[in-house]
Amino acid sequence: MGNSTSSTTYSESKSRSSNSEPSTRDGIVLYGLPLSPNTQRVLAVLAEKDLKYEFKSINFMESEHKSRKYLEGLQPFGLFPVLIDEDGFKIYESRAICRYLEEKYKTKGNQLIPDGDIKSRFLFEQAVNIEAFNFEPAAIGIVREKFVKKLLGRGEPDEGKVADFRKELNGKLSVYENILSKQPYMAGQVFTLADLFHLPCMALLFKMGDGDLIESKPNIRKWWEKISARPSWKTVEKMI
Repeated sequence: MGNSTSSTTYSESKSRSSNSEPSTRDGIVLYGLPLSPNTQRVLAVLAEKDLKYEFKSINFMESEHKSRKYLEGLQPFGLFPVLIDEDGFKIYESRAICRYLEEKYKTKGNQLIPDGDIKSRFLFEQAVNIEAFNFEPAAIGIVREKFVKKLLGRGEPDEGKVADFRKELNGKLSVYENILSKQPYMAGQVFTLADLFHLPCMALLFKMGDGDLIESKPNIRKWWEKISARPSWKTVEKMI
């Protein structure tokens, strides 16, 4: 696996009248919102793969992503991010985009899906599912209550819900602590998408005052310090 320092470059478009039009420009185009964890996930992969791209920021406050133009031209569910590849191929759903970029640009940047025998590949698949079905639901529950509500002006967080989500997440992270006591990364010995997928929500947990869930577990803390120090994530942090 490569350990190159990312030198990803991008140009940012803020033209709100044309953002929903599929780009005719050569190269990769990413539509999203820098504050969005799902967008951050893709931005991190673009950096890991050392890919040049154009970033088009969605006008979230004016509900551009719910406009007819956006729904018909980019994403029928009115969500983001959306990626248009250099050949015009369009794909949405952040984890699908990330996997597509790794498969399409396998020889560029850092390897994020392991090669090798079937066991290595499916330990990776197992780790990806652990993030999606064990970490993400509780973590995003905290994020919605403490971050999204404030962002949208929908009042104060429901502290009862926050407590429930914290309890659920703490239980899941106790299992993580055991897994990471035996190996440095979620899928084994090397950094993969299974680790990267955690970065956006984990970073938000710290920003919202819930970093104790991570800091209190030494193996998770060590893992977090490694993955959050990667140049790709530092690149994303500068965009937020």
